[in-house]
Amino acid sequence: MAEIETSTVAVGDLSAYLARPVGGSAAGMVLLPMITGIGEQVREFADTIARTGVTALTWDPFHGPSADSHSFEQLMALYRAFDDAVALREQGELLDHLLGELDCAKAGVIGWCLGGRFALLLAGSDERVANVVAYHPTVTIPPAPNHDLDAAEYTARITAPVMMLYPGADTLVSKESFERLQTALNSREKGASIIHVYPNAEHGFSGSTRQANPINAEAYAISWPQALEFIRVTTAK
Repeated sequence: MAEIETSTVAVGDLSAYLARPVGGSAAGMVLLPMITGIGEQVREFADTIARTGVTALTWDPFHGPSADSHSFEQLMALYRAFDDAVALREQGELLDHLLGELDCAKAGVIGWCLGGRFALLLAGSDERVANVVAYHPTVTIPPAPNHDLDAAEYTARITAPVMMLYPGADTLVSKESFERLQTALNSREKGASIIHVYPNAEHGFSGSTRQANPINAEAYAISWPQALEFIRVTTAK
C-alpha cells in the first residue's frame, strides 16, 4: 500500500479534502459524500483509495458542516436546499483540479447515497469522467422537489464504465427506481455496466454505522474490494 499525504485544499472558492500517494499519482477520483459531508467516514474512504495509488479529492457538499459537527437533521435541511446545477458546477471544478493542477491523466467519480446520484449526473454530463462507482444512489420516485435533473436520463448518456450497487432492502430507493437506472445503463452503446444487487442489505450499507447488521457488513466486505479494483483498472494509463 502506498504511503499517503492528506490535507484540506482550496480549489477556487471551494474547500476539498485531498488524500493522495506521497508525490501524487496519474490516477484520480472525485469523491461525492453521503449526508455526512466530509465526515470521518468519507475521509476514511478517501484515505483507503489513496493507499491504492489513486489520488482522492472530496467534494464538500455543505461548505463546512459535516457529521463531525452537525446533526443529521441539520445536514438534511442543508441538503433540501441543494441546487443540481450548482452542485455539478462545483464537482466539475474538482474534476478540473484533478486533471489540471494535480496532474492526473485519468479521473473517475465515486459517490454514496446523495453522492451516488450526483456521480451518475456528473458522468452523464462530462465525458472526461473515466469511471463511475455509485453506491446505493438516492434516486427516488417521485424525485425530491429540488432534484431538477433526471438521473436515469443522465445515466443513459454515460460513456465510461459504471459500477452501481443496490441494496435489496433499500427503503428510500424503490426497486422500480433501481430498475429504471439499470435500464438506462443497459441502453448505452459504450461503457461497461457492472451492477451489484445485495438482497436484504439496507440503504447506506457501506457506512460503518450500518454494519452492526451482519447483512450490511457482508455486503460491504464483498463490494468494497471490488470497487477499489474497478477504480484501479479504469484509471490506469
